[in-house]
Parts: sequence; structure tokens; C-alpha cells
Amino acid sequence: MRFLPVFLDLQRGVVMLVGSGDLARAKLRVLTAAGARVRWYATDGDHDLAGLGENETSRIELAAGDPLTAKLNGVIAIVCAGAGELAPVMSARARALGLPVNVMDDLDHSTFIFPAIVDRGDVVVAIGTGGASPVVARRLRERIEAVLPARIGELAGFIGRWRKAVHDLIPEFALRRRFWERVVDGPIGALVLAGRRDDAERALKGIRDASAFAGSLPSGEAEGMVTLVGAGPGDPDLLTVKALRALQDADVIFYDELVNPEILDRARRDAARIPVGRRVGKPGIGQDAINQLLIEAAQAGRRAVRLKGGDPFIFGRGGEEIEALRQANVAYSVIPGITAGLGAAAQFEVPLTFRREALRVTFLTAHKERDAEAVDWSTLTDIEMTIVVYMGLTAASSVRAGLLAAGRSPQTPVGVFARATREDAAAAIGTLDELPDLVEKVAGGPAVLIIGDVVVHSAPARQQQLNQLASYFQVAAE
Repeated sequence: MRFLPVFLDLQRGVVMLVGSGDLARAKLRVLTAAGARVRWYATDGDHDLAGLGENETSRIELAAGDPLTAKLNGVIAIVCAGAGELAPVMSARARALGLPVNVMDDLDHSTFIFPAIVDRGDVVVAIGTGGASPVVARRLRERIEAVLPARIGELAGFIGRWRKAVHDLIPEFALRRRFWERVVDGPIGALVLAGRRDDAERALKGIRDASAFAGSLPSGEAEGMVTLVGAGPGDPDLLTVKALRALQDADVIFYDELVNPEILDRARRDAARIPVGRRVGKPGIGQDAINQLLIEAAQAGRRAVRLKGGDPFIFGRGGEEIEALRQANVAYSVIPGITAGLGAAAQFEVPLTFRREALRVTFLTAHKERDAEAVDWSTLTDIEMTIVVYMGLTAASSVRAGLLAAGRSPQTPVGVFARATREDAAAAIGTLDELPDLVEKVAGGPAVLIIGDVVVHSAPARQQQLNQLASYFQVAAE
């Protein structure tokens, strides 16, 4: 990190802007939006303020003369935008006086840079790439803009006005944090975000016992709960916004072994992280032990996240964990995730349904050979049905045998999709008869098998067809 993000109070003095044209006007808009008073030296003499509102122009001083000799009394920063050859000279003057200086698109002559900004009043998000790629910063800003509520700044201001009063009422830090989380995430926060600030004020004033509102237990600890979170198939960008929020709020995270480490990196840094899953062929701690860990964490007042690959309710044993939590009278919630079958289908462009070809989809698991042998394959022979098999690598031979014995054609298209949505994702396309050989080609899991005519529409199948066509013409030419 070369540039430390620092928020500069621009109302403490004057910002000198040197330059002209659209570049200078763009900086005027940014600076005045932050409440800055700007002294503008237009290098071409044209102080055109077109496109700026009255509130913005009222804070702009149109300066004449040479900025190189101008007095700098009260100036707290210098910005050059569209200043041409004058910019490096102004930079040298600023640095000689110890003033922060920014020369647009010139890191060598800048001591600070402008980030991409998401402005929500009291909430400001700054995104920087060290000047390397403003386009990337803008794309990140667009995503953040889409996530942040329009009135999130008003919510921050609302909390700020009550912060000292609540501090006096709840001296314990953990309980006070829980209080504000319930305000932000509950009906009071929703009122502020809906523009009903007066109603929110009345609701907050109506809280008679702040500690009780924060969820205190007889022991004085904050009330715990468990959140089952679907981590998706691997790509951390496929996490839902709600899942990210749960990871940021968690005190402890119990995660499957196959959860991408990049997803764990998005959790709160001081959260405890405990692996509880297992890989194929290796013993795990067992589901009962996992259930007990979740219950104990919640009863100790901790906010626990059970982080599962894919979706908790699709071969993730989420139902078993909820049953245990219900019996222990532990509060819980569930945040769905993108299941591996859908992740693989999207990445490799396999349409699980296709008009007039595939009208139904069946999801099943074949973790071991005996799982595959227990499946009634006779119900899965419909050629208009797409079959998605989870954890099917080790039982691939049994899957093939079961379908062939039930009457499915050995020429049925099949795809083996491993590590879907991750950087090392791999696919092997062929027929049902070739299934065990296809498994060998992907070099390990986790993987899903997709069986049905829709596989011929996938991107790997199309590429395979093109390669075969190219080989045919090459042989013909020889």
C-alpha cells in the first residue's frame, strides 16, 4: 500500500486549483461537494462554470494572475488538472512548502491522489488503486453504490447524535455494540433508511431498558445466535450481500474444509475460525459434534456462523443443524448460497433446462459407491430430465452402471465439472459410457456430474466440436 487513505477536512482552509477545461471543472465538482473553498487559477483564462450549481459556485473564488507567484496564505492543498507544463512546477512549489499536491494522472508529481468516492453524507467510501487503474476503482465504486442504501449517511448521523447518551447508559463495550447492531439491523434503522427519522427518534426514546434491548441474558452476556451461511461454489464474488454482512458480524466461524480461503478473508479479522468439515477419505469430527459446537457458541453469547460450501439446504446438512438448534432453543437464521450445480452450469454455460429438450432437473448425491447403488435409477431414465450428481467422483462407475442398467443410452452426453467458479476450474465432456475416464481428466474435486442432452450446448462441448472440425480439415488438407 503506497497511499494511506486519509480523510482531509477541506473546510479548514482553501484548496488552490490550477488548470482549465473539463478536467478542472470535474475537480471543482468533487472539491465543492466536500464543502471545500476553492481558489481557481484557470490557465487558459476561461473560468467557465457551466454545469455547476449555485451551492458549488458560491464556494469558488475565480483568481487571476500567475499561480507560481500567488500568495498561499490559508491554502491547505494544491490540485492541478489540465494545467499542462505548469503542473510539475506547481508541484515543486507545493512540496517545497510542505503542502499536499495532486497532479492529475501524474503520480511522480503528486503527494496524494483522488480516490473513487461513494458519497452518502456522513458515510463516505473511498476506493483507490494506488493510481494504477482508475477504471477499476470506478467499477468498484459502481458496485458499492448499488449495495449501499441511499440514506445510510443519515443513519450514521442519527447514531452519532445518540452515541454519547447510549454510552452513558451501557458502559459495557460488547453489550453496547450489540445495542447498536440491533438499532441498525432492526426496525429503528429501517425507519431511518425509509426517511422516517422522527418515527425512529420516538422509537429510540421509547426504549426503557437499553441493556434488555441489547439482548442481555441473566449473566449479563449478549444473546448469541447461529447463522447458517451458504458460501457458494468457490468464487468469493458470488457471496450474497447478506452473507458478507454475517461474516463481518461473526464472533466465530465454523467452516467446511472446502470453503475457499478467499471467502474466509472477507470475514471480520478478529473472528475465531474453526474448521469442522472433512475431505473425501479423511475422518471428520462428526455432525453431532458440529451441532454441539454451534449450540455451545450461541449459549456463550457468541454470534456464530456455520459457513458451508454451496447452499446449506442442498446436500449441506443444514436441516439437521437447524433441528439441533431448535431442540436447544437457540436462535438461528439461514442465508442461502449458490449451489455447486448452478455455479458449474453458469461457468461452463450448461443450460440445465432447454425448451423441448430438457424439462426437468434432478439433484442427487452419490458420495460413495453404496450411495449410488441405493439410488432407484429407473426413475431417472427420462431423456427430458437433466441429472446433476453431487460428490460423484468416487462413485462415477456406479453412477454409470446404474443408469445403463436402467436403460439410459450409453451415448447420453455427460460433463464432469470440477472446482466450479474457482481459478483452477476444469471440465471434461463425453458420454455416459466414458464417465469413469472423464473423471480422471479433471484431476480431483470437488466436482459435479451433469448428465443429459443439455451438455451438448455447453461451452466445453462447443469447443470440443470446433477442435474436432479443425482436426478434420487439417487431415483432409494433408
